[in-house]
Amino acid sequence: MFSNETLFFLAFAAFVLVIMAVDLGAFSKRKSHVVQFKEAAIWSAIWVALSIGFYFFLQRFGYLVHGIDDMPRLQEVRDRYADHVELIPGNFAASLARFQANMSLEYITGYLVEYSLSADNIFVFILIFNSFGVRERYYKKILVWGILGAIVLRFVFIFLGAALIQQFEWIMYLFGAFLVYTGIQLFFQKDEDEKIEPANHPVVRIASKYLNVYHRNVTDNFFVRTKADQKLFVTPLFLIVIVVAFTDLVFAVDSIPAIFSITKDPYIVFFSNVFAIMGLRSMFFFLSSIMNQFRFLKVGLAVLLTFIGAKMLAEHWLAEQGFKPVYSLYIIVGILSVSVLASWLIPEKKESQV
Repeated sequence: MFSNETLFFLAFAAFVLVIMAVDLGAFSKRKSHVVQFKEAAIWSAIWVALSIGFYFFLQRFGYLVHGIDDMPRLQEVRDRYADHVELIPGNFAASLARFQANMSLEYITGYLVEYSLSADNIFVFILIFNSFGVRERYYKKILVWGILGAIVLRFVFIFLGAALIQQFEWIMYLFGAFLVYTGIQLFFQKDEDEKIEPANHPVVRIASKYLNVYHRNVTDNFFVRTKADQKLFVTPLFLIVIVVAFTDLVFAVDSIPAIFSITKDPYIVFFSNVFAIMGLRSMFFFLSSIMNQFRFLKVGLAVLLTFIGAKMLAEHWLAEQGFKPVYSLYIIVGILSVSVLASWLIPEKKESQV
């Protein structure tokens, strides 16, 4: 028999797959096309609405995630994932309400962190598409399937990380030190033009070694079978999907530990990751043209990572001082708001021409 957590996870996965299929146009005859601003805006709004809707769902029905139906089960889940939540002895309904309120707060905070830290993915995806010479009409299809692969990889990463944290609590301090280092490094990192050599990309080289690669683009197909010997080949489009999936996983190396500083519940980490990267995938098509206007966003992300890392390192001290989870949400929103407002209000100095 499947556990309640497994059943809820399967239902959540099925729901996301159906929405992705509708987004991709799997139930229509519409072929790959260039995504216009209106379509991108509509789907971005849909994913944001679904993300916020899931926040309210957890507030009311969060017990379904872990199958909490009595006080002993609530105590067990609380001790495992949220030992800072104070339960009310003898009052299951009020205790559950407190637990679900904390669960929804951790989810929306993690969603906001993941959404903001994934912003840099846009620049890298553009770099990948330009380097591989991908036609704009294939952007959407590649991103949908690439990020679907990324979700599977993140699932493994998240639940492996959760198992390690449960076994070795000191790993949180390693995560914290890593995030502080990453934040400081990002703060001093200069913007430089990067270039990807498709033939030399490690993912392409490994895939080419073990897969039959068809070295010509085949319109709208990931696989092709030759007429002569009926041999199956993967197309360059398929290789780009793999590159996108593994590139996203590289970015998750800092964002996933950051969310573990907010919640130790791997299911909440996973849910926030899925909604964030799917929403960002939709926003790619119009954010890519205006991201250069948010010139202080990288500084904001550097401060954000440093704050989260420092919070992980000082977790026990902060708990003794009465630091509440909602304070993290306020600080994160404040950091991002200041970076965006500074980008709009402080004009970029133009170099004088001699």
